[in-house]
Amino acid sequence: MHVLWAPWRMAYVTDKAARGCIFCAALEGDRRERLLLGTTPASLVILNRYPYQNGHLMVAPRRHTASLSDLPDAEHVDLAETLRRSIDSLAEAFHPDGFNLGMNLGAAAGAGVVDHLHWHIVPRWSGDTNFMTTVSEVRVIPQHLLETYDRLRPAFGWLD
Repeated sequence: MHVLWAPWRMAYVTDKAARGCIFCAALEGDRRERLLLGTTPASLVILNRYPYQNGHLMVAPRRHTASLSDLPDAEHVDLAETLRRSIDSLAEAFHPDGFNLGMNLGAAAGAGVVDHLHWHIVPRWSGDTNFMTTVSEVRVIPQHLLETYDRLRPAFGWLD
C-alpha cells in the first residue's frame, strides 16, 4: 500500500466542531482567506477547502438550514440561479469538459456539513484523475487554492 501524507487534513478532522459552520463563518472576515467568491441576497459561493478537483465550489443559502423545505420560494430561486450562474462562471474561467453536481442531505447521505445545506459543483476534464478518490483514496490537485480563487474571482464579478 502506498501512503500519501496529507497533514493539512488533521486540522479538518480534529477541529471540525470548534470551527462552527463554515458557510456562516465565510460571511465574516477576509473573503480571500475564507475562499468566499461572493454572495447574492440569499446565497453564497465558496471554494471547497478540501477539493476533489480544481475549481470545486459549494453554493449554499445564506440562511443556516439543513432542509430545502425551510427556504422560502424566493431564496430557493436565488439558490438555483446562483448555482446556474456559478456553472457558467466556472466554464468561462476553466473550460472544463463537464461538471458533477451534488447535494448530500444528512449524515447518512454523506454530508460532511449536515446543518447547512449546500450544492457541490465539481468541474471535470476528460482524463482527469478524479477517480483516484474512489479507487485509492487519493486526490491530485495541481493548483493551489488561492491561485484557483484568484483565477475564478474575475469570472464571479456578478456576485457582491
